[in-house]
Amino acid sequence: MTVSPTVRRRRLAAELRRLRAKAEVTQQQAASHLGCTQAKIGRFETAKRSPSVGDVSALLDFYGVDGAEREQLINLARDARKRGWWHSYSDVLPEWYETYVGLEAEASSIHTYESEAIPGLLQTREYAYALTKATLIRADDSEISRRVDLRIQRQQRVTGPNPLELWAVVGEAALRRRVGGNGVLRRQLEHLLKLVELPHVTLQVMPLDAGAHPAQAGPFVILRYSNHIDPDVVYLETHVGGLYLEREIELSNYVMMMDHLRAHAVDPDGSVQLIQQRIGEL
Repeated sequence: MTVSPTVRRRRLAAELRRLRAKAEVTQQQAASHLGCTQAKIGRFETAKRSPSVGDVSALLDFYGVDGAEREQLINLARDARKRGWWHSYSDVLPEWYETYVGLEAEASSIHTYESEAIPGLLQTREYAYALTKATLIRADDSEISRRVDLRIQRQQRVTGPNPLELWAVVGEAALRRRVGGNGVLRRQLEHLLKLVELPHVTLQVMPLDAGAHPAQAGPFVILRYSNHIDPDVVYLETHVGGLYLEREIELSNYVMMMDHLRAHAVDPDGSVQLIQQRIGEL
C-alpha cells in the first residue's frame, strides 16, 4: 500500500484542528502567532494546503505540544508535503482528481456503484482506452494513452501487494454497452471473471429489471481507512469536477444506499453466471 501524502495532509489537518480546539485557541489567534491570515490557518485545517514543517512547528509551540506527539506530527508534516507516484501524470491529471487518486492510494476498502461502465480499477487497457476516447471527445491520442496508463497503474491497489477490499455493484447496462466493440467487451468481461476469483474482490450485478433503486442519481465511491484518524469519504464525479463528502450524515446515507444495492442486486455467484451468459452472446 502506498503511503499517500493526500491522506497524510488530511490527517494532519484533523490533528491541527483538534489541538487548536484543545488549547482553546481561535484561528485568528493562531494566525496572529504565525504572522499569516486566518484564511491560511483555515486552509491548513481543511487540508486544502500543506503547511510547511516550520509552520507546523510554530503552531505546535503555540498549542503546547511537545515530546513524542510533537515528533510524530512533524514527521506527518514532512510526509504530507511529499509527492505521490501520480504526480508524474500531472500533465493529464486534473487537480480535483489528483485528490481522489491520493485518497484511493491508501484506502483499506472501496465500495462503489457504477451504472453504465465497468469500474476503473477493474478495466482492461483496451476497454479503458475506448471508454476514455468516447468520454473525452477533445483529447488527442497522447492524452488518452496517458490517462489510461494512470488508470492501469492505479489497479495495483487491486492486483498488487497489500490490496484493498473492493466491493462493486455494477448495472447490467455496463455488461451490455459495447464499449470498443464486441471483442473489447468480451475480453473485459472475461477479465472480470478472473478478478472476482480474488478473495478481496466482490462483484454484483444490478439487473435492468430490478426496478427503481436509491442510487439512480448516479455512481459513487465510498473510501474507508484502517486508521481511525483518517475520516472515511464519499466521492462523486462529474465531467467538470469531483465532490468529496465527509460529514457523518452524508457518509451514513451512502453506506445505507450501498447496503440497499447489495441486498437487491444479484448475489456474487449469480452475477458470475450473468457475466458468463453475456460473454456467450458476444
